[in-house]
Amino acid sequence: MSSVQGRGTPGRAGVMLALATIGFAVNFWAWALLSPLATRFTAALQLSSFQQSLLVAVPVVVGSLGRIPVGALTDRFGGRIMFPLVSLATIVPVLYLGLAGHDSLAAILVGGFFLGIGGTAFAVGVPFVNAWFPPERRGFAVGVFGMGMGGTAISALTTVKLVDAGSLRTPFLITAVVLAGYAVTAWLVLRDAPNRAVPATPFTARLGATVRLRITWQAAALYSVAFGGYVAFSVYLPAYLKNAYGLAQADAANRMAGFVLLAVLMRPAGGWLADRIAASRVLAGSLAVVVAGALVQSFTPGLAPLGTIAFLGMAAALGVGSGATFALVAQKAPAGQVGSVTGVVGAAGGLGGFIPPLVMGSIYGSYHSYGLGLALLAVVALAALALDLLSVGRNREAVTA
Repeated sequence: MSSVQGRGTPGRAGVMLALATIGFAVNFWAWALLSPLATRFTAALQLSSFQQSLLVAVPVVVGSLGRIPVGALTDRFGGRIMFPLVSLATIVPVLYLGLAGHDSLAAILVGGFFLGIGGTAFAVGVPFVNAWFPPERRGFAVGVFGMGMGGTAISALTTVKLVDAGSLRTPFLITAVVLAGYAVTAWLVLRDAPNRAVPATPFTARLGATVRLRITWQAAALYSVAFGGYVAFSVYLPAYLKNAYGLAQADAANRMAGFVLLAVLMRPAGGWLADRIAASRVLAGSLAVVVAGALVQSFTPGLAPLGTIAFLGMAAALGVGSGATFALVAQKAPAGQVGSVTGVVGAAGGLGGFIPPLVMGSIYGSYHSYGLGLALLAVVALAALALDLLSVGRNREAVTA
């Protein structure tokens, strides 16, 4: 595919990018509704630390694995169809959880399972945005789209307040209305890029070709640490701060929102830097910061100032690393397989966020300390840094644009 195909005017490309980013944020807002209420459900239902972790992790794993088929479907049918479809499908579990499915752990897990659909919106947006921009701007454009992960911050800042001001159903009803509004707007306004690459081969053949690409597995491993770390902190940080530092629920949620917002703001910076210097170098710097921050925080220092510096440093690094990883995908994945590669890589990132809350909950339940869990994060980030330095920077897989 030539560098001019798949692009319209810059102004229209900007509009499509803005609408895709809003759609990502709205769906991520819905995807993260359970996390701010986890401590409330824990108290009301007398859940263990592991059960609390499971409650917030189930939407993550479903939203992650669902990105594989959704990314492939986006390659085939385009974002103009898939964005409204994913948004409408997410309304069902949102209404279920708000109106009926919150009186037992089993009911919440069922709702959380289907709430994971909202997390698949990421695999819709990356190929959609990628097709609208030339290769030299894709890192930044995909990074801007990635700011939609700030939908988790909307949830963190508003969910508990809306419950306190109204009832448990209030945030779920509001989110359902916003999702419906976005689905209608997307159907009316969104358009796929002219002459976008549409694969003609079956899904299984495309998936097979995707998993044989070296960039798929390299990016998946890196994203499982970069975005996985972000997801893990965004869903588990309130519980961590409450248990480790005794913070009130609202205070912990606000601090988590600050972590999320910084990571969100740094994601376009990661894509922008990757457009200008080697993405592997950007990733190396961000992973080194994560290693240092996790090691410092494993000793549970005081929040003021060392703990705050460690967490904010990791937030910035995880945002930069996430943006740089998908700049790498946009630059190196074949044009007709961007959605499929995004699905696999996005699934790895989400799964990277699914495991740490379970590990942290189990470790805290056994030792009443999170130190070992954070030390493990440092080890994993160090392994990713080694992969980046020894393999990714040497990858010369063909780029098609």
